[in-house]
Amino acid sequence: MATVAVTDATFDAEVRQSDLPVVVDFWAEWCGPCKMIGPSLEDLSTELAGKVKIVKVNVDENPDSPAALGVRGIPALFLFKNGQVVSNKVGAAPKAALQAWIEASL
Repeated sequence: MATVAVTDATFDAEVRQSDLPVVVDFWAEWCGPCKMIGPSLEDLSTELAGKVKIVKVNVDENPDSPAALGVRGIPALFLFKNGQVVSNKVGAAPKAALQAWIEASL
């Protein structure tokens, strides 16, 4: 399962109302560290399919969702479970660290 692009309009349906835990990646096209973790998140979305859904929110095109969560720097990752934030992380990290963070929060 590939990552899913989410907008402010689809945020509640895709994230807060999801049956699976959801990792939200707040990113932007101009953000170097965001581009660094992108391929790792794509891999993890396939490897962890059925356990977690990974979505991406472009902060330039969708300012409301990151503002509501107080995002000040990107990449910012939030893990939602049952519609609530259970963990968050800011900045780039290697794939193994991202996977460990996700699995520890499931």
